[in-house]
Amino acid sequence: MSDDMNKDIEYNLTESNKEDKQEVKDSAKDKKIIDKEKEYKDDYEDICYICRRPESKVGKMIHIPNNICICSDCMQKTFDTINTGNVPYMDMMNLGPMMNFSGIQNEIPKSQKLKKKKEEKKEDTKTIDLKNIPAPHVIKRQLDDYVIGQEHAKKVISVAVYNHYKRVAANAMDDIEIEKSNMLMIGPTGCGKTYLVKTLARLLNVPLAITDATALTEAGYIGDDVESVISKLLAAADNDVEKAERGIVFIDEIDKIAKKKSTTNRDVSGESVQQGMLKLLEGAEVEVPVGATNKNAMVPLTTVNTKNILFICGGAFPDLEKIIKARLNKKSSIGFGAELKDKYDTETNLLQKVTVDDLREFGMIPEFIGRLPVIYSLEGLTKEMLVEVLKEPKNAILKQYKKLLALDEVDLIFDDGALEAIAEKALEKKTGARALRAIIEEFMLDIMYEIPKDDNIGRVTITRDYIEKKGGPVIEMRGCITPLLTE
Repeated sequence: MSDDMNKDIEYNLTESNKEDKQEVKDSAKDKKIIDKEKEYKDDYEDICYICRRPESKVGKMIHIPNNICICSDCMQKTFDTINTGNVPYMDMMNLGPMMNFSGIQNEIPKSQKLKKKKEEKKEDTKTIDLKNIPAPHVIKRQLDDYVIGQEHAKKVISVAVYNHYKRVAANAMDDIEIEKSNMLMIGPTGCGKTYLVKTLARLLNVPLAITDATALTEAGYIGDDVESVISKLLAAADNDVEKAERGIVFIDEIDKIAKKKSTTNRDVSGESVQQGMLKLLEGAEVEVPVGATNKNAMVPLTTVNTKNILFICGGAFPDLEKIIKARLNKKSSIGFGAELKDKYDTETNLLQKVTVDDLREFGMIPEFIGRLPVIYSLEGLTKEMLVEVLKEPKNAILKQYKKLLALDEVDLIFDDGALEAIAEKALEKKTGARALRAIIEEFMLDIMYEIPKDDNIGRVTITRDYIEKKGGPVIEMRGCITPLLTE
């Protein structure tokens, strides 16, 4: 009997220890959740559920159940509305569905939360350390690993990014204010404009937003407002306004907002968008929707100063060569020293001769061009450059296919004639480097389909005859593979 009692006592002690340990775990878990919620509340502002204004603008919020915040102005308006309808204040709880918030869990999504601005400290006036900014030659050397050619464009972007952050840091030092140098990048399709900026975004630890100008319209029309450009930068900066105000914005397809030739209809996606972007490029405080592309009653707004935001605009500008050629051919006349009219017909890089007058004739308004002081052109890709694009960059197309076949333990070899044939076919399509993948996908389809059938295949060599459909690839079995001298 005593043994049974001892067992019961030991069992009860064990169970109580388990309960105590579980309570300790639960309390620690609850403490972590509370600390996490407290940290989140410390970092982000409360936003009014009715007017969508942040706490920094309207002051202290009134918290009601279901995690809903209402500012004092909206609460007072609610009381005034109820009082006007001859409803006593004490009968508010009996209004039924009018004041029922039980079905609402969160007032706004996390993407529309605003980070609180940190209090400025006297000893911490510099927000950027000049020593940590990569030098232009370092940025260009990193871009060289991914982008082939375009030496001038890479040099301009590297210097612009470096000077941009020197400018941000120097503005807090003395009274001399350095103007920002917004850029306009012109180049034929497929020459690497967008890829250049995307590579820059990966290399630099800065908030960088890449947006498209095709969806922009004048305020009040269907489409994205001009402020949506800054809204995307704010999202890239994790809704941190101070961080976004030191960011970079790349606006692609800028030529699509050129002024339309026909003036019978209102140009809501052309000249009106250019005029709306003037204040952004120059530098001004703009109201920006948080977590959305246009302003409406259900989206919170915040103020962003674009004074220190660097803008890079890029576009293909089709038919701009015709405008440049027409301007250059005005010099042609009859005589020994005259220039021939067909002199520029075979010019490959005619965009290098672009001027502000050519852009104005294309449809860009003078006020817009004046806010983009750095204008430069990218080179059209030649046959030799396309061959380098195929094999030289870190993530080159040929390296991707070689890795795919290496997973099947098969070597993929491209001879020099095959590379030249691919480049020649790409030049015929006139879509730049974008044509390379389409050409390779076409002739690699049968190889990628047939190779997994036979485990004895060890190497596949792509030849020029196979690209030109005059023969097939050279296939070697595993026991008959000869070592390559160029590996």
